Amino acid sequence: MNDSTLKPRPSGLGYLINRIQTLFVSMLRIWTIPIVLMLSVSSGFTTYYGLSHFITPWIALIITIAIQSIIVICSLEMAGIHWAANRTRYFSVLASLCIAVTASITFSYFKFYEISERETLHIDRVQRIRLDIKTYLANVLEQKGQLLQKHQQALERASADVSRAYFGTHDQIAPAYKNQVGEGPFWRHYNQIYQEKKQAFQLREQAFLELDSKIRQLQASLGELDIAQNRETAYYLMLKNYQDIQLIVNQLASSAGLSLPDAPMLMSYTQFAEDVKPSFAMWRGFSWFAFACAAMVDFFTVLLSYRLEFTAPGPLTAQEEELIFECLRQFSEFRINQNDELEMVIEKSELEKARRYSDWSRMFVVGLLLSRGFLRKVDARTVEFAPSLYPLIAEKMSDKIAALKAKSLVKLPADPS
Repeated sequence: MNDSTLKPRPSGLGYLINRIQTLFVSMLRIWTIPIVLMLSVSSGFTTYYGLSHFITPWIALIITIAIQSIIVICSLEMAGIHWAANRTRYFSVLASLCIAVTASITFSYFKFYEISERETLHIDRVQRIRLDIKTYLANVLEQKGQLLQKHQQALERASADVSRAYFGTHDQIAPAYKNQVGEGPFWRHYNQIYQEKKQAFQLREQAFLELDSKIRQLQASLGELDIAQNRETAYYLMLKNYQDIQLIVNQLASSAGLSLPDAPMLMSYTQFAEDVKPSFAMWRGFSWFAFACAAMVDFFTVLLSYRLEFTAPGPLTAQEEELIFECLRQFSEFRINQNDELEMVIEKSELEKARRYSDWSRMFVVGLLLSRGFLRKVDARTVEFAPSLYPLIAEKMSDKIAALKAKSLVKLPADPS
Protein backbone atom coordinates (compact mmCIF):
# COMPACT_ATOMS: atom_id res chain seq x y z
CA MET A 1 0.00 0.00 0.00
CA ASN A 2 1.04 3.61 -0.56
CA ASP A 3 2.29 5.65 2.36
CA SER A 4 -0.71 7.48 3.78
CA THR A 5 1.29 10.12 5.67
CA LEU A 6 0.75 13.75 4.64
CA LYS A 7 3.46 15.67 2.85
CA PRO A 8 5.40 18.15 4.98
CA ARG A 9 4.75 21.86 4.57
CA PRO A 10 6.82 23.66 1.93
CA SER A 11 10.05 25.22 3.09
CA GLY A 12 11.28 27.22 0.11
CA LEU A 13 12.17 30.89 -0.21
CA GLY A 14 8.62 31.86 -1.20
CA TYR A 15 7.21 30.15 1.86
CA LEU A 16 9.74 31.93 4.08
CA ILE A 17 8.88 35.32 2.56
CA ASN A 18 5.17 34.62 3.05
CA ARG A 19 5.72 33.70 6.70
CA ILE A 20 7.76 36.88 7.30
CA GLN A 21 5.10 39.01 5.61
CA THR A 22 2.37 37.36 7.65
CA LEU A 23 4.32 37.95 10.86
CA PHE A 24 4.94 41.59 9.91
CA VAL A 25 1.27 42.25 9.15
CA SER A 26 0.24 40.54 12.39
CA MET A 27 2.69 42.69 14.38
CA LEU A 28 1.32 45.83 12.72
CA ARG A 29 -2.22 44.85 13.69
CA ILE A 30 -1.13 44.19 17.27
CA TRP A 31 0.90 47.42 17.41
CA THR A 32 -2.11 49.40 16.17
CA ILE A 33 -3.92 48.80 19.46
CA PRO A 34 -1.37 50.58 21.75
CA ILE A 35 -1.00 53.35 19.16
CA VAL A 36 -4.76 53.96 19.24
CA LEU A 37 -4.69 53.97 23.04
CA MET A 38 -1.75 56.41 23.16
CA LEU A 39 -3.39 58.72 20.62
CA SER A 40 -6.61 58.59 22.61
CA VAL A 41 -4.75 59.46 25.83
CA SER A 42 -2.94 62.34 24.09
CA SER A 43 -6.17 63.71 22.68
CA GLY A 44 -7.83 63.20 26.06
CA PHE A 45 -5.14 65.24 27.81
CA THR A 46 -5.62 68.26 25.54
CA THR A 47 -9.40 67.88 25.71
CA TYR A 48 -9.32 67.74 29.50
CA TYR A 49 -7.03 70.79 29.64
CA GLY A 50 -9.47 72.91 27.66
CA LEU A 51 -12.58 71.51 29.32
CA SER A 52 -11.24 71.97 32.87
CA HIS A 53 -11.19 75.77 32.37
CA PHE A 54 -14.96 75.80 32.00
CA ILE A 55 -16.22 73.18 34.46
CA THR A 56 -15.09 71.35 37.61
CA PRO A 57 -11.93 69.28 36.92
CA TRP A 58 -13.34 65.93 38.04
CA ILE A 59 -16.42 66.39 35.87
CA ALA A 60 -14.14 67.42 33.00
CA LEU A 61 -12.15 64.19 33.49
CA ILE A 62 -15.30 62.03 33.34
CA ILE A 63 -16.54 63.82 30.21
CA THR A 64 -13.11 63.49 28.59
CA ILE A 65 -13.03 59.74 29.21
CA ALA A 66 -16.53 59.47 27.77
CA ILE A 67 -15.61 61.50 24.67
CA GLN A 68 -12.48 59.45 23.91
CA SER A 69 -14.33 56.17 24.53
CA ILE A 70 -17.12 57.21 22.16
CA ILE A 71 -14.56 58.12 19.48
CA VAL A 72 -12.82 54.74 19.64
CA ILE A 73 -16.01 52.66 20.02
CA CYS A 74 -17.90 54.45 17.26
CA SER A 75 -14.88 54.26 14.94
CA LEU A 76 -14.71 50.50 15.49
CA GLU A 77 -18.44 50.15 14.94
CA MET A 78 -18.29 52.21 11.76
CA ALA A 79 -15.84 49.68 10.33
CA GLY A 80 -18.41 46.91 10.73
CA ILE A 81 -21.61 48.73 9.73
CA HIS A 82 -22.94 49.19 6.21
CA TRP A 83 -25.39 52.05 5.87
CA ALA A 84 -27.66 49.88 3.71
CA ALA A 85 -27.94 47.24 6.45
CA ASN A 86 -29.33 49.48 9.17
CA ARG A 87 -29.53 53.15 8.27
CA THR A 88 -30.82 54.21 11.69
CA ARG A 89 -27.95 52.55 13.53
CA TYR A 90 -25.40 53.74 10.97
CA PHE A 91 -26.40 57.40 11.18
CA SER A 92 -26.78 57.29 14.97
CA VAL A 93 -23.23 55.96 15.30
CA LEU A 94 -21.99 58.50 12.74
CA ALA A 95 -23.74 61.36 14.57
CA SER A 96 -22.27 60.23 17.91
CA LEU A 97 -18.81 60.06 16.36
CA CYS A 98 -19.14 63.53 14.82
CA ILE A 99 -20.35 65.07 18.10
CA ALA A 100 -17.53 63.42 20.09
CA VAL A 101 -14.86 64.43 17.55
CA THR A 102 -16.21 68.01 17.44
CA ALA A 103 -16.11 68.28 21.24
CA SER A 104 -12.61 66.80 21.37
CA ILE A 105 -11.23 69.13 18.67
CA THR A 106 -12.94 72.18 20.17
CA PHE A 107 -11.42 71.80 23.64
CA SER A 108 -8.09 70.45 22.35
CA TYR A 109 -7.83 73.57 20.19
CA PHE A 110 -7.36 75.72 23.31
CA LYS A 111 -4.22 73.82 24.36
CA PHE A 112 -2.64 73.90 20.91
CA TYR A 113 -3.63 77.56 20.56
CA GLU A 114 -1.82 78.37 23.80
CA ILE A 115 1.31 76.52 22.67
CA SER A 116 1.38 77.90 19.12
CA GLU A 117 0.31 81.47 19.91
CA ARG A 118 2.26 82.06 23.15
CA GLU A 119 5.10 83.94 21.44
CA THR A 120 2.67 85.74 19.15
CA LEU A 121 0.64 86.92 22.14
CA HIS A 122 3.83 88.09 23.89
CA ILE A 123 4.84 90.06 20.80
CA ASP A 124 1.34 91.55 20.58
CA ARG A 125 1.50 92.67 24.21
CA VAL A 126 4.92 94.26 23.69
CA GLN A 127 3.68 95.98 20.55
CA ARG A 128 0.60 97.25 22.39
CA ILE A 129 2.80 98.73 25.15
CA ARG A 130 5.11 100.29 22.56
CA LEU A 131 2.17 101.80 20.69
CA ASP A 132 0.69 103.27 23.89
CA ILE A 133 4.03 104.72 24.94
CA LYS A 134 4.72 106.02 21.43
CA THR A 135 1.39 107.85 21.40
CA TYR A 136 2.06 109.28 24.87
CA LEU A 137 5.59 110.40 23.99
CA ALA A 138 4.30 112.04 20.81
CA ASN A 139 1.93 114.14 22.94
CA VAL A 140 4.73 114.89 25.42
CA LEU A 141 7.13 116.01 22.70
CA GLU A 142 4.42 118.13 21.15
CA GLN A 143 3.81 119.92 24.46
CA LYS A 144 7.55 120.16 24.98
CA GLY A 145 7.86 122.00 21.68
CA GLN A 146 5.00 124.32 22.58
CA LEU A 147 6.52 125.04 25.99
CA LEU A 148 9.97 125.68 24.52
CA GLN A 149 8.50 127.99 21.91
CA LYS A 150 6.55 129.86 24.61
CA HIS A 151 9.64 130.37 26.80
CA GLN A 152 11.78 131.27 23.80
CA GLN A 153 9.31 133.93 22.75
CA ALA A 154 9.14 135.29 26.31
CA LEU A 155 12.94 135.39 26.49
CA GLU A 156 13.15 137.18 23.15
CA ARG A 157 10.61 139.76 24.30
CA ALA A 158 12.55 140.33 27.54
CA SER A 159 15.75 140.70 25.55
CA ALA A 160 14.08 143.24 23.26
CA ASP A 161 12.80 145.14 26.29
CA VAL A 162 16.32 145.31 27.72
CA SER A 163 17.69 146.62 24.42
CA ARG A 164 15.00 149.28 24.08
CA ALA A 165 15.44 150.28 27.74
CA TYR A 166 19.19 150.68 27.20
CA PHE A 167 18.71 152.90 24.15
CA GLY A 168 15.79 154.78 25.72
CA THR A 169 13.25 153.72 23.14
CA HIS A 170 11.03 151.62 25.35
CA ASP A 171 7.33 152.52 25.36
CA GLN A 172 7.23 152.65 29.15
CA ILE A 173 9.93 155.34 29.42
CA ALA A 174 8.63 158.85 30.17
CA PRO A 175 9.06 161.37 27.33
CA ALA A 176 11.60 163.36 29.37
CA TYR A 177 13.94 160.33 29.50
CA LYS A 178 13.47 159.17 25.91
CA ASN A 179 16.53 158.37 23.81
CA GLN A 180 18.87 158.45 26.80
CA VAL A 181 21.42 155.69 26.27
CA GLY A 182 22.78 153.93 29.31
CA GLU A 183 22.08 151.55 32.16
CA GLY A 184 19.50 153.54 33.98
CA PRO A 185 16.74 152.38 36.31
CA PHE A 186 14.54 151.27 33.39
CA TRP A 187 17.33 149.15 32.02
CA ARG A 188 18.07 147.59 35.41
CA HIS A 189 14.39 146.77 35.85
CA TYR A 190 14.03 145.09 32.48
CA ASN A 191 17.44 143.49 32.73
CA GLN A 192 16.36 141.88 36.01
CA ILE A 193 13.24 140.55 34.28
CA TYR A 194 15.40 139.31 31.42
CA GLN A 195 17.82 137.54 33.77
CA GLU A 196 14.95 135.88 35.61
CA LYS A 197 13.42 134.66 32.38
CA LYS A 198 16.80 133.53 31.13
CA GLN A 199 17.37 131.60 34.34
CA ALA A 200 13.88 130.06 34.08
CA PHE A 201 14.61 129.14 30.47
CA GLN A 202 17.85 127.43 31.49
CA LEU A 203 16.01 125.52 34.20
CA ARG A 204 13.48 124.45 31.59
CA GLU A 205 16.26 123.32 29.31
CA GLN A 206 17.76 121.38 32.20
CA ALA A 207 14.39 119.72 32.84
CA PHE A 208 14.02 118.95 29.14
CA LEU A 209 17.49 117.40 29.07
CA GLU A 210 16.47 115.20 32.00
CA LEU A 211 13.24 114.36 30.18
CA ASP A 212 15.17 113.43 27.02
CA SER A 213 17.46 111.20 29.10
CA LYS A 214 14.44 109.42 30.64
CA ILE A 215 12.89 108.97 27.20
CA ARG A 216 16.10 107.33 25.94
CA GLN A 217 16.16 105.06 28.99
CA LEU A 218 12.51 104.16 28.43
CA GLN A 219 13.14 103.29 24.77
CA ALA A 220 16.15 101.18 25.76
CA SER A 221 14.13 99.32 28.40
CA LEU A 222 11.39 98.67 25.83
CA GLY A 223 13.96 97.03 23.60
CA GLU A 224 15.07 94.82 26.51
CA LEU A 225 11.62 93.27 26.91
CA ASP A 226 12.27 90.85 24.03
CA ILE A 227 15.86 89.86 24.78
CA ALA A 228 16.18 90.10 28.57
CA GLN A 229 16.66 86.80 30.39
CA ASN A 230 14.75 88.15 33.39
CA ARG A 231 11.65 89.68 31.83
CA GLU A 232 10.21 90.65 35.20
CA THR A 233 13.19 92.88 36.06
CA ALA A 234 13.17 94.39 32.57
CA TYR A 235 9.45 95.08 32.74
CA TYR A 236 9.62 96.81 36.14
CA LEU A 237 12.56 98.90 34.91
CA MET A 238 10.47 99.98 31.93
CA LEU A 239 7.58 100.89 34.24
CA LYS A 240 9.92 102.93 36.46
CA ASN A 241 11.26 104.91 33.50
CA TYR A 242 7.72 105.46 32.26
CA GLN A 243 6.59 106.74 35.67
CA ASP A 244 9.65 109.04 35.91
CA ILE A 245 8.69 110.59 32.56
CA GLN A 246 5.13 111.07 33.77
CA LEU A 247 6.40 112.85 36.91
CA ILE A 248 8.62 115.25 34.96
CA VAL A 249 5.92 115.96 32.38
CA ASN A 250 3.31 116.61 35.06
CA GLN A 251 5.61 119.07 36.84
CA LEU A 252 6.47 120.93 33.64
CA ALA A 253 2.86 121.06 32.45
CA SER A 254 1.58 122.25 35.85
CA SER A 255 4.18 125.01 36.16
CA ALA A 256 3.48 126.20 32.62
CA GLY A 257 -0.28 126.06 33.00
CA LEU A 258 -0.67 123.50 30.22
CA SER A 259 -3.08 120.57 30.21
CA LEU A 260 -1.60 117.21 31.12
CA PRO A 261 -1.21 114.81 28.20
CA ASP A 262 -3.29 111.63 28.43
CA ALA A 263 -1.06 108.92 29.90
CA PRO A 264 -2.22 105.38 29.03
CA MET A 265 -2.55 102.87 31.84
CA LEU A 266 -0.01 100.15 31.07
CA MET A 267 -0.72 96.55 32.04
CA SER A 268 0.85 95.15 35.18
CA TYR A 269 3.56 92.52 34.97
CA THR A 270 1.05 89.87 36.02
CA GLN A 271 -1.09 90.77 33.03
CA PHE A 272 1.98 91.05 30.79
CA ALA A 273 3.28 87.58 31.73
CA GLU A 274 -0.12 85.93 32.07
CA ASP A 275 -0.54 82.61 30.28
CA VAL A 276 -3.26 82.16 27.73
CA LYS A 277 -6.55 81.39 29.41
CA PRO A 278 -8.77 79.21 27.22
CA SER A 279 -11.95 80.96 26.17
CA PHE A 280 -14.22 80.90 23.19
CA ALA A 281 -12.80 84.31 22.27
CA MET A 282 -9.85 82.36 20.85
CA TRP A 283 -12.03 81.34 17.93
CA ARG A 284 -12.16 85.02 16.90
CA GLY A 285 -8.39 85.02 16.50
CA PHE A 286 -8.56 81.69 14.69
CA SER A 287 -5.29 79.79 14.26
CA TRP A 288 -5.24 77.26 11.44
CA PHE A 289 -2.07 75.67 12.83
CA ALA A 290 -3.60 75.06 16.27
CA PHE A 291 -6.79 73.72 14.68
CA ALA A 292 -4.84 71.38 12.37
CA CYS A 293 -2.83 69.99 15.31
CA ALA A 294 -5.99 69.42 17.35
CA ALA A 295 -7.80 67.79 14.41
CA MET A 296 -4.79 65.68 13.40
CA VAL A 297 -4.68 63.72 16.66
CA ASP A 298 -8.39 62.87 16.53
CA PHE A 299 -8.17 62.10 12.80
CA PHE A 300 -5.45 59.51 13.38
CA THR A 301 -7.38 58.07 16.32
CA VAL A 302 -10.51 57.64 14.19
CA LEU A 303 -8.57 56.33 11.18
CA LEU A 304 -6.57 53.72 13.10
CA SER A 305 -9.61 52.67 15.12
CA TYR A 306 -11.61 52.33 11.90
CA ARG A 307 -8.88 50.26 10.24
CA LEU A 308 -8.25 48.17 13.33
CA GLU A 309 -8.90 44.51 12.58
CA PHE A 310 -8.51 42.07 15.41
CA THR A 311 -9.83 38.71 16.54
CA ALA A 312 -13.30 38.85 18.03
CA PRO A 313 -13.29 39.12 21.83
CA GLY A 314 -15.12 35.78 22.17
CA PRO A 315 -13.02 33.03 20.50
CA LEU A 316 -14.89 30.07 19.09
CA THR A 317 -14.64 26.63 20.61
CA ALA A 318 -13.79 23.59 18.52
CA GLN A 319 -17.46 22.48 18.52
CA GLU A 320 -18.58 25.99 17.42
CA GLU A 321 -16.01 26.05 14.64
CA GLU A 322 -17.23 22.68 13.35
CA LEU A 323 -20.88 23.77 13.56
CA ILE A 324 -20.16 27.04 11.77
CA PHE A 325 -18.23 25.38 8.97
CA GLU A 326 -20.97 22.85 8.33
CA CYS A 327 -23.79 25.40 8.45
CA LEU A 328 -22.06 27.95 6.22
CA ARG A 329 -21.66 25.24 3.59
CA GLN A 330 -25.44 25.11 3.36
CA PHE A 331 -25.55 28.58 1.77
CA SER A 332 -25.27 28.57 -1.99
CA GLU A 333 -25.05 32.21 -3.16
CA PHE A 334 -21.56 33.70 -2.71
CA ARG A 335 -19.77 36.57 -4.45
CA ILE A 336 -16.93 39.06 -3.95
CA ASN A 337 -18.36 42.52 -3.16
CA GLN A 338 -16.96 46.01 -3.68
CA ASN A 339 -15.05 45.82 -0.38
CA ASP A 340 -13.12 42.80 -1.73
CA GLU A 341 -14.79 40.62 0.89
CA LEU A 342 -16.63 37.35 0.45
CA GLU A 343 -20.36 38.07 0.58
CA MET A 344 -23.21 35.59 0.88
CA VAL A 345 -27.00 35.74 0.69
CA ILE A 346 -28.66 34.56 3.90
CA GLU A 347 -32.25 34.46 2.57
CA LYS A 348 -33.89 31.23 1.46
CA SER A 349 -33.76 30.47 -2.23
CA GLU A 350 -37.00 30.07 -4.17
CA LEU A 351 -36.56 26.30 -4.17
CA GLU A 352 -36.04 26.26 -0.41
CA LYS A 353 -39.12 28.35 0.09
CA ALA A 354 -41.13 26.01 -2.10
CA ARG A 355 -39.92 23.01 -0.10
CA ARG A 356 -40.50 24.88 3.16
CA TYR A 357 -36.93 24.28 4.14
CA SER A 358 -36.14 25.03 7.81
CA ASP A 359 -32.97 27.16 7.95
CA TRP A 360 -33.04 27.68 11.70
CA SER A 361 -29.61 26.09 12.33
CA ARG A 362 -27.74 28.06 9.71
CA MET A 363 -29.46 31.33 10.65
CA PHE A 364 -28.47 30.67 14.25
CA VAL A 365 -24.87 30.38 13.08
CA VAL A 366 -25.21 33.67 11.17
CA GLY A 367 -26.52 35.37 14.28
CA LEU A 368 -23.68 33.88 16.33
CA LEU A 369 -21.05 35.11 13.89
CA LEU A 370 -22.63 38.58 13.67
CA SER A 371 -22.66 38.93 17.46
CA ARG A 372 -19.03 37.76 17.70
CA GLY A 373 -17.87 40.09 14.94
CA PHE A 374 -16.90 37.41 12.42
CA LEU A 375 -19.62 38.54 9.98
CA ARG A 376 -20.74 42.03 8.95
CA LYS A 377 -24.23 42.79 7.81
CA VAL A 378 -24.33 44.45 4.39
CA ASP A 379 -28.10 44.75 4.06
CA ALA A 380 -31.26 42.86 5.02
CA ARG A 381 -30.38 39.80 2.88
CA THR A 382 -26.59 39.68 2.65
CA VAL A 383 -23.61 39.51 5.00
CA GLU A 384 -19.84 39.62 4.39
CA PHE A 385 -16.93 37.84 6.00
CA ALA A 386 -14.85 39.79 8.50
CA PRO A 387 -11.06 39.36 8.12
CA SER A 388 -10.92 37.30 11.32
CA LEU A 389 -13.20 34.61 9.83
CA TYR A 390 -11.01 33.71 6.84
CA PRO A 391 -8.24 31.97 8.85
CA LEU A 392 -10.82 29.79 10.65
CA ILE A 393 -12.54 28.71 7.43
CA ALA A 394 -9.19 28.19 5.71
CA GLU A 395 -8.02 25.95 8.55
CA LYS A 396 -11.24 23.90 8.44
CA MET A 397 -11.05 23.57 4.66
CA SER A 398 -7.42 22.51 4.91
CA ASP A 399 -8.30 19.87 7.52
CA LYS A 400 -11.20 18.59 5.39
CA ILE A 401 -9.07 18.41 2.26
CA ALA A 402 -6.27 16.65 4.13
CA ALA A 403 -8.76 14.16 5.58
CA LEU A 404 -10.23 13.47 2.14
CA LYS A 405 -6.78 12.92 0.67
CA ALA A 406 -5.84 10.56 3.46
CA LYS A 407 -9.10 8.64 3.03
CA SER A 408 -8.62 8.30 -0.72
CA LEU A 409 -5.09 7.00 -0.23
CA VAL A 410 -6.34 4.35 2.20
CA LYS A 411 -8.95 3.10 -0.28
CA LEU A 412 -6.43 2.65 -3.14
CA PRO A 413 -5.44 -1.05 -3.73
CA ALA A 414 -1.93 -2.15 -2.99
CA ASP A 415 0.52 -2.25 -5.90
CA PRO A 416 1.11 -5.81 -7.39
CA SER A 417 4.43 -7.30 -6.39
